[in-house]
Amino acid sequence: MPELDPASTALVLIDLQCGIVGMDCAPRTGAATVAAGKALADRFRAAGAPVVLVRVAFAPDFSDAPPGKVDRALPAPPGGLPATWSDLVAGLAQPGDLLITKRQWGAFTGTELDIVLRRRGVQTIVLGGIATNFGVESTARHAWELGYDVVIAEDACTTIASDLHDFAIAHVLPRVSRIVQASEIELA
Repeated sequence: MPELDPASTALVLIDLQCGIVGMDCAPRTGAATVAAGKALADRFRAAGAPVVLVRVAFAPDFSDAPPGKVDRALPAPPGGLPATWSDLVAGLAQPGDLLITKRQWGAFTGTELDIVLRRRGVQTIVLGGIATNFGVESTARHAWELGYDVVIAEDACTTIASDLHDFAIAHVLPRVSRIVQASEIELA
């Protein structure tokens, strides 16, 4: 993998938040994914590259959630989500990080992510987070459509089942990104 220019590269971490990290995940745990994300974020901060932390949140009555007219909608939990559900995991956010709140899988639609990146001169985004085949994949597809170069840190991603992660990594994400291990990412 060629070195990435920290002046035009940002790290974007998807949904490393209290309500998601504790789910049953594969091929690695949420905690392992957070550890990989934190290590990447430290390297990006040290190089002076932007770190963008994306979380998903909804109104208590889910009035701002997608409409749900689908075959397999995710049911809203009785009584709503716990108060800390959308809080980023402890120790992830640092001063200077950018926080984006989304209300669907992908991080671009309905958020200020594109303008925040473009105004900082970002041309390449490195992605990690939960879930590989939902939020990470949706964000990668949209980033590619917007003309960003996309790099997926595979070992900083996980989802709800290994086969879903493996399918996204092997068959979908290589069409819109480069897939690497976090240790292969070098900032010039």
